[in-house]
Amino acid sequence: MKSRKERIEKELPVLIGSLEAPSHLKESMLYSLNAGGKRLRPILVLATLHAFGKEEDPGMPAACAVEMIHTYSLIHDDLPCMDDDDLRRGKPTNHKMFGEAMAVLAGDGLLTHSFQALIAGDSISPEQKILLVAELVHASGAEGMAGGQAADMEGEAKSLSLSELEYIHTHKTAKLLTFSLVAGAIIAGADKEKIEKIRGFGQHIGIAFQIRDDILDIEGTVEKIGKPVGSDTENQKTTYPSLLTLDGAKDKLDSHIALAKNALQELDLHGTFLQDLTDLVALRDS
Repeated sequence: MKSRKERIEKELPVLIGSLEAPSHLKESMLYSLNAGGKRLRPILVLATLHAFGKEEDPGMPAACAVEMIHTYSLIHDDLPCMDDDDLRRGKPTNHKMFGEAMAVLAGDGLLTHSFQALIAGDSISPEQKILLVAELVHASGAEGMAGGQAADMEGEAKSLSLSELEYIHTHKTAKLLTFSLVAGAIIAGADKEKIEKIRGFGQHIGIAFQIRDDILDIEGTVEKIGKPVGSDTENQKTTYPSLLTLDGAKDKLDSHIALAKNALQELDLHGTFLQDLTDLVALRDS
């Protein structure tokens, strides 16, 4: 993870620095891109290529693109009109540093430039690029992350059912994580059957990631997770622990992790870095 993370973090500033755009806008975009994080989504792109026995370099554009999408979503999630957070990864949020208007524009800039990054270069075919664009639109737009965020906002201060909660997190979290895996499989040249199986793996990993996030909001520390602990309870948000109890949420997490590992076995990708990342999602403390 360390070596891939370093590669991604070297490439992202180059992509933004080359833009012919106002310097303050680029500074705001880079501030959030450089704020740290696990880089899980871009690493999943490269890990999938590695699992299929392919070179990782052709996956770098997709890896950078998905990190730009993820970062834009964090900038907008933190805005006063949404979650109104002051801290992100232990640092002041973008709008606290640059103002609300510039934060919105920085998110917009990252969102749109991600598609330019996605189709850059000639290491993959035009047909693969079209598939990647279609997948990223679906994962990040109204049928994916944006729709999940809308449902999340509408569900605040309401008592949601388990199916409603799973809809939110399938769209808000799981679909973008799944894109990373599917993108790696597309670039690797996997057939449709394997792509759909890796999609199923991503669904379980995405939900597991969110359940772990909910658990950390209770058991974590601000030093580890980089944001206030207990904000879900304070904001009266429905979470897996609030619906299932803390122990029930942990059981649900274990179930999704087991199903994810079963999917890897069906793909004959067990024993790869993807399995290690599955364990990381289950056990992470930040």
